[in-house]
Amino acid sequence: MKKYLLPESGNFYKANLHCHTTVSDGSMTPEEVKAHYMANGYSIIAFTDHSVFLDHSDLAEDGFLPLNGFEAEIDEDSGKPQGYGKTCHICLVAKDPKNLTIPFYHRSAYLFGNGEQYRDQMRFDETQPDYIREYTPECVNDMIRRGKEAGFFVTYNHPVWSLEDYSDYMAYEGMDAMEIMNYGCWIEGYMEYNPKVYDDMLRGGKRIYALSTDDNHSKKDTLGGWIMVKAEKLEYAAVMQALEEGNFYASWGPEIRELWYEDGYVHIKTSEARRIVCNYSKRKARCTENSDGTPVTEATFPVTDDCGYFRITVMDAQGRCADTNACFVDDLL
Repeated sequence: MKKYLLPESGNFYKANLHCHTTVSDGSMTPEEVKAHYMANGYSIIAFTDHSVFLDHSDLAEDGFLPLNGFEAEIDEDSGKPQGYGKTCHICLVAKDPKNLTIPFYHRSAYLFGNGEQYRDQMRFDETQPDYIREYTPECVNDMIRRGKEAGFFVTYNHPVWSLEDYSDYMAYEGMDAMEIMNYGCWIEGYMEYNPKVYDDMLRGGKRIYALSTDDNHSKKDTLGGWIMVKAEKLEYAAVMQALEEGNFYASWGPEIRELWYEDGYVHIKTSEARRIVCNYSKRKARCTENSDGTPVTEATFPVTDDCGYFRITVMDAQGRCADTNACFVDDLL
């Protein structure tokens, strides 16, 4: 029986789920960000300024959907100079546009850049004490849990830039997705294409999705990492449902046009690619490419009961990649 791993119906919408503006430390206003991305084919932007959670619904129009969110930083207090200590960053995107209450708040800390001037616009539970962030797995997990319980889609960001390693990120639980690619960090010089980190997490039991994002702060770090969301409509609820169900793929170049499973095989159709690779939870990779270097645009890979999960990477002639979300075999059979 044929099972579509990207929905058969609906439309693809180009999205950036990690974005900074003049609300925190970006150089473009939210309006300028909208105009720039719309002019370059994007339909969805999650506004995720640092610790500032505001309503951006006024930017919505036909062809453009703003998502409300914010990024939270949990920094190591090690007494080291700036840039030497570890940090953990998570983005939280509200699943409901009417949910405008920040799930952990401190009345005087954690805002920087232009953030302080927006403090009086944020909503929080005034009956709760100030939330103090500590660079521990317990605190990170508590923040993820609070975000999830409060109705947010939670992502784990740029582990290389953050100086985090296996012992750090494997201790985090409950996120919905991680950044397999962070373009803003990539163009700064960080090796922030992270398929190995994604496989670490998957093999460690985390059933999460893969994002490619810009993490933009100016025009120079835009348009380099995105996801293509397959949804029935360009509406907040439909897009958030697609994110929750994993109906998207991550890219910084190639296109994935179709993806389905049928009778023990996964099939994919793509834009022109140099190679298409399928990785599994076990030591069993498969690759489709032409020996004469001509492009490939489709591939078929076997899926057996014992392969745990599979995920497919499409690489173009410039070395840029598109990645599917991992699909677990026990969800197929």
